[in-house]
Amino acid sequence: MVCLSSSSFSLFPRNPRYTTITNSRVSWLLVRSCSNSTAAADANSERRNNYAGVQLEESVCEVNSSKLRLDTWISSRINGISRARVQSTIKSGLVTVNGRTIDKVSHKVRSGDKVSCTISELQPLKAEPEDIPLNIVYEDDHVLVVNKPAHMVVHPAPGNATGTLVNGILHHCCLPMASLPIVDIPSDEEDISEDESSCYSADDSYSEGLLSGLNDASIRPGIVHRLDKGTSGLLVVAKDEHSHAHLSEQFKQHTIQRVYVSLTCGVPSPASGRVDIPIGRDLNNRIRMAAVVGSSKCGKTRHAASRFRVIEILAGGGCALVEWRLETGRTHQIRAHAKYLGIPLLGDEVYGGTRSMALDRLQQKNSCNLPGQLLQLISNLERPCLHALTLGFMHPHTGKKVHFSCLPPADFAEVLSGLRSVNTEKIANLEKVHH
Repeated sequence: MVCLSSSSFSLFPRNPRYTTITNSRVSWLLVRSCSNSTAAADANSERRNNYAGVQLEESVCEVNSSKLRLDTWISSRINGISRARVQSTIKSGLVTVNGRTIDKVSHKVRSGDKVSCTISELQPLKAEPEDIPLNIVYEDDHVLVVNKPAHMVVHPAPGNATGTLVNGILHHCCLPMASLPIVDIPSDEEDISEDESSCYSADDSYSEGLLSGLNDASIRPGIVHRLDKGTSGLLVVAKDEHSHAHLSEQFKQHTIQRVYVSLTCGVPSPASGRVDIPIGRDLNNRIRMAAVVGSSKCGKTRHAASRFRVIEILAGGGCALVEWRLETGRTHQIRAHAKYLGIPLLGDEVYGGTRSMALDRLQQKNSCNLPGQLLQLISNLERPCLHALTLGFMHPHTGKKVHFSCLPPADFAEVLSGLRSVNTEKIANLEKVHH
């Protein structure tokens, strides 16, 4: 026992220059003109993830930066589309700039460039079994509990068709090869390599029932919730359809116990509390979510509630070890709520917890020189310091409550140890952790 302690869409501007695109699944009329406002291209609810055939013809307006990427610019002009989908379109040779085909997603656009693109068709992904080492915490005939390492994607996605947790589980459980429909998934990073879905909630169940609606082969190996690529920790997998349905219902009813620990930039005030702020897609940055009061700065929002408490104040208040308990599960819920509280997660470049910001706060709070090793550890962080510590649920076959915990991995623990070496003030006890 170890304790972690000390459908169709039309847009008609005036004098439009337009092209009609028609295919078997979508018939959209999309019109663009050079303006300072982003034109909307939202489909109705049943087609929101299918942009196949949508065409963009537009001149780049005034650009403030010489480093504006082609994929970023196109994503900003088609409301709701993911950058991963745009990147796939560019790589397929379906984008031209000033009449020249561009297949490099990072191509820089300039004011006056004429861009034309047609969004590519969705292509199926195949989740093939791969011999990938898995850290299995518990397994029986019905469920599997895995300790997911940071930097591993949970399921296949554009840019991550292999090497995912699903690929490893298919090999481990000797299940037939599953063919999964592609999901429109934007990336958290500059180049496509991630799995952030507007349909699949990160650190959440597939609450919209997408997974359950697929054919029998594709629902195996029974992923019922996700962790972000950068998040480490516990995840439960269903090994049969009854278990999948039972666990999915528990997530839907919010009866699953989930406890996370994080390292934050700064200390929340008060030291414990409840954040009950809706979360929706950040309209200024499509790769992240935002905690929003009202709807002025965000589109559709969903109820989100998180409880937090400080376990330790670290390095004179430059950082803190914070425990989170989720009442709901929304995409990037902890990360968005932490940003809202003014304490972004250490290492979370998307939500403000940048290395430079973390180092600035640490230096402001500590007059003495910080250990060089600590500075190096923080500078080398490549993911948010967030770990799914505890997972509890009712076993779908026995009906008994089961509870699993697992300590954070080495990268998290090393930074925590380095911060403690500067200064630590224990505020609350964290529950004992079993391996």
